[in-house]
Amino acid sequence: MLYFILTLCFVAGFSFILGFFPPEWESRPTLKSFGYELPKATKKSNFSIIRGIAMINKPLCQGVVRQRILKDLSVGHVPITPEEFFLIKEVLIVAILVLTYPMVKPDMMTFWIMMSLAVGYMAPEYWLKGKIKGVKAIMTKEMPDAIDLLGLCVNAGLDFMLALKWVVEKSPPSVMVSELNVLLQEINVGKTRRDALRDMAQKYDIPEMASFSRTLIQADKMGTSVSEALNRLSEDMRLARFRRGEQLAMKAPIKLLVPLLLFIFPVVGVLVAGPIFLQFIETNPMQSMASGGVKK
Repeated sequence: MLYFILTLCFVAGFSFILGFFPPEWESRPTLKSFGYELPKATKKSNFSIIRGIAMINKPLCQGVVRQRILKDLSVGHVPITPEEFFLIKEVLIVAILVLTYPMVKPDMMTFWIMMSLAVGYMAPEYWLKGKIKGVKAIMTKEMPDAIDLLGLCVNAGLDFMLALKWVVEKSPPSVMVSELNVLLQEINVGKTRRDALRDMAQKYDIPEMASFSRTLIQADKMGTSVSEALNRLSEDMRLARFRRGEQLAMKAPIKLLVPLLLFIFPVVGVLVAGPIFLQFIETNPMQSMASGGVKK
């Protein structure tokens, strides 16, 4: 009971502090999305308490590990730093250790510690992978509509940059529009269009984004019409989305087979065979046959 009360106090205190210092989205894109840090002079000076505590994990977030976590957090649209991500893992490990300690036997201490470390470390990773998968699915779904808008703006007489700006300003907020806004601002601050498109494709690593970037880069290199490239790309993506819908429709019967066998067939069996079984128990023809044989 004491461990449970201490755990509740710890969670309440941590939530109280986190409520006063919530993480915020940055108002403009940074090079963190691509594995680089901004100069220290451009960072905010008033770090929150949580970020200050999380800085103890800075030695753990170096090199390739930091670049990988930065990319995953950026793709998943999770507004925290790698140090805070490691802090979440540490808090989860401590919470699991405290909550499960009363149920652990003395001969299982080593296994308990190893399992707590593994679960506390991997659970945020799986959660982040799920966020990334969801963001990629949303972008794949929204990309044909965004390309259609870009194509309409270019066909109306705007160049690519003005069309991109119009789509970003006039479209409702979404994952794809947010990424197009990042692309627009990176080009405005000096990055070439080819590099910005190539970095965006490498960041998300989905076939539709790679096709979008490759088509625009080739149109820029060859000097061909951007409107024709966008129209062709939009048709291809809509056809690909139609085929994905067909694949999902073909997979639906197979996916329904498991709940059908586990939940529907047993209920049908009970409804059909239940009355017959009850009648069999009440009448018991075997007993009547046996009693009839004895009388004879």
